[in-house]
Amino acid sequence: MRRTTTLSTGLASLLLIGSWAAVGTGSASAAAAPEAAPTSKAPASDALIDAMRRDFGLTKAGAEARLAAEKTATAAEPKAERAAGAAYGGSWFDADSGRLTVAVKSGASAATLDSVRATGASVRTVKYSARQLDAAKTRIDKLAAPEGVSNWYVDAESSSVVVGVVAAQRADNDVRKFLAKARTAGPVTVEETSKAPETFAAGTVGGDPFYTGNVRCSIGFSVHGGFVTAGHCGGAGQGVSGWDRSYIGNIQGSSFPENDYAWVNVGSGWWTVPVVLGWGTVSDQLVRGSNEAPVGASICRSGSTTHWHCGNVLAKNETVNYSQGAVRQMTKTSVCAEPGDSGGSFISGDQAQGVTSGGWGNCSTGGETWYQPINEILNRYGLTLHTA
Repeated sequence: MRRTTTLSTGLASLLLIGSWAAVGTGSASAAAAPEAAPTSKAPASDALIDAMRRDFGLTKAGAEARLAAEKTATAAEPKAERAAGAAYGGSWFDADSGRLTVAVKSGASAATLDSVRATGASVRTVKYSARQLDAAKTRIDKLAAPEGVSNWYVDAESSSVVVGVVAAQRADNDVRKFLAKARTAGPVTVEETSKAPETFAAGTVGGDPFYTGNVRCSIGFSVHGGFVTAGHCGGAGQGVSGWDRSYIGNIQGSSFPENDYAWVNVGSGWWTVPVVLGWGTVSDQLVRGSNEAPVGASICRSGSTTHWHCGNVLAKNETVNYSQGAVRQMTKTSVCAEPGDSGGSFISGDQAQGVTSGGWGNCSTGGETWYQPINEILNRYGLTLHTA
């Protein structure tokens, strides 16, 4: 591959989008995540601060303070979960207070509450534990969902399973039957959405992507030996070509629906780098690990169609009901995306989060996007994230 140091097109965008494209549409992983690498102590780049100022309306000082608070919350979250034990009801980052809030099931001892607070987190008592809510969601996962039901996920803040319903189809008989069955499975809150989610693959339209046949997608993150992306971009064994249509490798493993992930081996003069492409909007971002950001944290996505956009983590462990079938354990964000962005990177600070799956809306009017968490993909295929 004839490629120099230009990282804004071609190879850079290919494997760098995989490792540089850092904002996407995802959830808690099915398997235990690999040991997380320590977060970087390097200060955030000026370009990242500028992107947060643009997308969140923050001052420079406000953006720096939020990143610092999110880093603290990310480190505190697993400690707080251990401290809460069986009473743990979930957690989320509160951007207004700059602190992690941990839900604890009512009836927990004072000692348990004190132990959670000792991690630096705020405490809110709730009716159900995370274990109870997860069990309710698992029961709902076994139901056949009609088109008018868009998604469902465990929401710690409301201590319920939130079921998304397309507003125009809420009165549909099949939707009403699904909701009635869901309510027998556990506590349910209904949330209306304007549109049903769709995957973000696209036909060949140029840009700086990778291709499987006439389908264009975006690279997620570099791993040792290749890169990860979305499963709906192609099936195992398919050949993959780069931005210039030269051969890269083959899809070694792919799963969609139920999951939405795949990995591609890299050769023929192509190579991988631990970077997510900033597309000139921000500087290219180094990837230093895959520590999972909490609900409420800021997150950015990089993709070959709409490039770099930021938003917030809205929910984890969400089931998304695409027309092709349900995909589970996804993470939902307020980041926009469009066709061709599928597979691209979601990143929080310098920590890889996941690969873009699908959503609704666009980057003109807004929308929501889901991503498949990176640690689940690494565990599934025994891959190692390429880090700086």
